[in-house]
Amino acid sequence: MTSEISASAHRDRIEDVPPSVFPSFTPSYFLAFQFSTWFPSLAHVSLKSTIIRPLDQSFRNYLESDGVYVPEGSEDVPAESTLSDDESDGAGDSEPAPEHVSFPELDAAIRRAIEKYQAVFPKLNFSSPKDAAWVLPLSSPLKCTSPADVYLLLKSSDFITHDLSTERVFEGCRTSEFPSYDLELVLRKWYSIDRSREVRCFVRNDTLLGISQRDTNFYDYMIDPATQSTIQSTVRRFWEENIRPKWTFTHPDYVFDLLLTRDLSRGHVLDFNPYAPRTDPLLFTYGELHALLVKADGGSDPIDHSENGSATVSSELPEIRVIDSPLHPAATRNAPAFQHNMVPIEALSLSEGRDITVFSEIWKDEVQQAMLEDEKS
Repeated sequence: MTSEISASAHRDRIEDVPPSVFPSFTPSYFLAFQFSTWFPSLAHVSLKSTIIRPLDQSFRNYLESDGVYVPEGSEDVPAESTLSDDESDGAGDSEPAPEHVSFPELDAAIRRAIEKYQAVFPKLNFSSPKDAAWVLPLSSPLKCTSPADVYLLLKSSDFITHDLSTERVFEGCRTSEFPSYDLELVLRKWYSIDRSREVRCFVRNDTLLGISQRDTNFYDYMIDPATQSTIQSTVRRFWEENIRPKWTFTHPDYVFDLLLTRDLSRGHVLDFNPYAPRTDPLLFTYGELHALLVKADGGSDPIDHSENGSATVSSELPEIRVIDSPLHPAATRNAPAFQHNMVPIEALSLSEGRDITVFSEIWKDEVQQAMLEDEKS
């Protein structure tokens, strides 16, 4: 579940929306959105992927541990030590040695997937570490060519912590007894993707209600009415032929992300998310989507226009919404995605294999050294 915003972040946007806007939330409903649940039935219209499951408790413990570090043996080129085995830098003599972890079997499975696909990008059962894309080269975000790259993305991500918490996975369920589920690692074939062709689509009560541009930047070709009409037709046809007859995992209330081909005539499934507050409605609100459903069911007229001014009104479902101007309030032209999660890359390299106390001292020394070098220059 690539849920880009938590439920709490949406609470102010949906607190006045009646409960009927959303389906009934049960543990079985949310488990339907695990990658391993839906992918086998839709692999023919999705990106090539390898699922590694179950992951054992030691790997979960690694993901939940403090600090950002990679397991031993996961790098393709072993890191060179600056100290010999019998030397000490003095700073950590009184500190306990950091825990050493390694996952040789998982390393081997990841390397086999990389050999098969050339490069991969990872996710867990529901969430991908998109918020940590900045830790790898910006020219190829999320592109992993070694197990260490995979681990670094996962350890640097806030998003994937959702999958480690049963309370967060089953948030909204009217029960306190949650089922267990196996943690899984998904390795998807990495492609250089044109973000402008990604769309998010909303299905409620087996009705395709809306299509939203997923990347909130302005693309001038997207404001062309003919282009929007093509996207509507392609998405509707794709859903009716490939998704609707295959979605038997839970009741037909879901959100799916598509990557359209260059000519906008076909698509590839990227992910599925629950029709729930935790899933970002992007250029819609869930109240507006509910109004479209009411109209489709023969009820009262929906809202006349979008609350955020982004509607491209259509008399036929699904309604499509795009960023129609560089000045659109949702546009993020000059803001890096997930910038609140970023730290200097130097901090990551210095923190490898060290606890927070040792890292803090080393970081202070590095800052002081940089200041001295500035003064000399």
